[in-house]
Amino acid sequence: MFTYVCVGTNDLNRATRFYDATLGALGIGRCDTSGENEWDGWAGWGTYENGGATEVALWVCPPFDGKSATPGNGTMVALTAMSWSEVDEFHAAALATGGTSEGAPALRPQYNPDFYAAYVRDPDGNKLAAVCRGFTERPISR
Repeated sequence: MFTYVCVGTNDLNRATRFYDATLGALGIGRCDTSGENEWDGWAGWGTYENGGATEVALWVCPPFDGKSATPGNGTMVALTAMSWSEVDEFHAAALATGGTSEGAPALRPQYNPDFYAAYVRDPDGNKLAAVCRGFTERPISR
């Protein structure tokens, strides 16, 4: 359904440090836009290939209108995690890079018996979640 999601930032360098760490914890790497001048001032994570013909990405940039970036009230981007450990690492990376917690990693049976999630805000106040489904208890580490 989505090709990309974009959130605003007031400090692209700070945002890229945050997103490199938090999305890296989920195995999501930075998009390669080298050689495409129209991406100056933007950073993206996810899939971006063939000049965007294939794209599923989260982008961060200053707002087009030149005003300060502000988070949307009720807006949240939820990302898929493949394990509870990825959710835990996402949350820890967010806090270590200037984010704030909006809900520590936990099973949230009020949504579904297998809904394990963590909620954070990036340094600009944008709300993100990492969600892992398919387990109702922590898998045993070997």
